Amino acid sequence: MFGYIIVNKAEMKFKEFDVYHSYYCGICRDLKRKYGALGQISLSYDMTFLAILLTGLYEPQTRRGSCKCIAHPFESHETRNNIFTEYAADMNVLFACYKCRDDWEDEKKIGKLVLGKLLEGKTGRLKLAYAEKIRRLNLLMQDFSDAEQSAKADIDTLGGLFGRVMAEIVAAREDEWAEGLRQLGFFLGKFIYLCDAYEDVEQDIRKGTPNPLKQKYENLDFEEECKTILMMMMSECCREFERLPILENVEILRNILYSGVWCRYEAVREKRQKEMGRSADGMAGNSENES
Repeated sequence: MFGYIIVNKAEMKFKEFDVYHSYYCGICRDLKRKYGALGQISLSYDMTFLAILLTGLYEPQTRRGSCKCIAHPFESHETRNNIFTEYAADMNVLFACYKCRDDWEDEKKIGKLVLGKLLEGKTGRLKLAYAEKIRRLNLLMQDFSDAEQSAKADIDTLGGLFGRVMAEIVAAREDEWAEGLRQLGFFLGKFIYLCDAYEDVEQDIRKGTPNPLKQKYENLDFEEECKTILMMMMSECCREFERLPILENVEILRNILYSGVWCRYEAVREKRQKEMGRSADGMAGNSENES
């Protein structure tokens, strides 16, 4: 379900992208140290946003280093590590376990079942460190899974449940900033869920898998309705972000929230419009041939 919380690289300065990538590499190193190669497989750019957000808010001591990896064996890359890259790595693995379980239940993907079991076998310390958070997340994910299987569940209900999941992940501490972070995470989660449903709606119609946008897909205002809701969600998310006293790497975070999160959505929308245009041209051509 992730893959949306990314930068718009075209609108970034080279130096800013290097900083962004150093946090990504830092999370990768934490994943390898704590969970081995399996942990690295689960790495997502989405959690880089989380690490930079929390670092900017709490300003922890951050270690800078460099490393080479399988993906880049001939070139060293800068890394940044702190307590929040480690937290992002933990949440990355936890969410990967949920995703594997969801893929197995929805589509019976045996590879996801195996990967999920292997990852869960490495999360013993994680369950001890975040016992209460994981308890809340498990309850929310169960509610989400149950609602997803219900024919009556609408986009607002499901988006709200996933928003509450993201709220728990973004709020790393129970302190004065927890409520603001939860609100940011809530609206970001709703945005992610709607984007994912929007991207998968045609595939889910073909496969018969759950998607609350199926009933709206044939409506003439489908595209505009989806975009309007997405804009509302990100507007609320950005409002909560701007209330946080973040100075460090704030332009990177703004790039993600104001531009990057829209990149995949715009790519999906453009592809769909082109395919619909080709389909319409084909139908027009057939009509001319018949006449």
